[in-house]
Amino acid sequence: MKALRIYAGPVARAHIERHGLKPKDVRTIPGAAGGPKGLILGPIDRFLFGDWLPRSTQTVNLVGASIGAWRLATACLDDPVKAFGRFEHDYVQQRFDVPPGQKRLTARQVSQRFSENLKTFFGGRIGEVLKHPRYKLHVVTSRGRHILGREGRARTPIGYLAAFATNSIHRKSLGAWLERCVFSTAGAALPFGTNDFKTRRLDLSDANFKLVIQASCSIPFLLEAVHDIPGAPPGAYWDGGITDYHLHLDYQPTDEGLVLYPHFQRAVVPGWLDKSLKWRHKPTGFLDRMVVLAPDADWVRSLPNGKLPDRNDFVRFADDPAARIAAWGRATREAQRLADELAERLQHDDIGEVLPL
Repeated sequence: MKALRIYAGPVARAHIERHGLKPKDVRTIPGAAGGPKGLILGPIDRFLFGDWLPRSTQTVNLVGASIGAWRLATACLDDPVKAFGRFEHDYVQQRFDVPPGQKRLTARQVSQRFSENLKTFFGGRIGEVLKHPRYKLHVVTSRGRHILGREGRARTPIGYLAAFATNSIHRKSLGAWLERCVFSTAGAALPFGTNDFKTRRLDLSDANFKLVIQASCSIPFLLEAVHDIPGAPPGAYWDGGITDYHLHLDYQPTDEGLVLYPHFQRAVVPGWLDKSLKWRHKPTGFLDRMVVLAPDADWVRSLPNGKLPDRNDFVRFADDPAARIAAWGRATREAQRLADELAERLQHDDIGEVLPL
């Protein structure tokens, strides 16, 4: 049984048929929201950023939301293989033990722990990310508008209920409640069009980097919103996956280049609120130049508990975190097959079967 599947949009498939898939072809790499699911991509990340992409010299745009933003920021660090190894270890080993007398952690407590983890991981190294000679980082956040402009006990659930209702009718109407705010490496233009959704581009800086990464990972109700980020309009900033769950964006790579997407599934879902709206899971012209690297569904069923790691495991193993850590550790070790199969296929001019996205 093969672990890896490769899917591509029509333009990307035609390119691969004529030229194969080479490091110099890549112009953009997205990184999806999805929490622990992203752990399965660790070995592919180490291969792509540690071995394969360094064989080329072109600029590559890295577009991330939520955990995908942290992953792609990690790719910009010196010695990315070592950095990804630390990222994976720390993520698998993290625990959210509830203090005595509490039933669950508050959003403030989770946010504080997350902030401490960010400070430890990127402390003294932000310059490596912002000044990388090749990689331009773009971090997606969701800025609240109107009632969601500030977080509050009543206004937040009311605002998100309204956002869910209007989004179910028309995705673009979600922009009445949330604005896509993308924080980019200074001077870097967005590698995608923005006519699909209300969008604002802002600069990443030393002053706002950690707050931006935290905002992009701040799941409503589980973590607190990040308010008033330096260098950005005032307001509440939440998880970038709300507006752009899997970065289904209007990619516009230059020079006939491709979008290479290590992903944990075949479908590229637009927003977090679209998860249950199956008709929005289909490919569009936005993805014509995209190549998706994803695990085979049958292989996923061979993993511990028959699935990818996910946030529900924190609840499922609340009384036995060691069992969760063991299951996640085994899943990440098994995921080495994804990278090994990818490396083998890329060694030849014919990378094998490429399925329609």
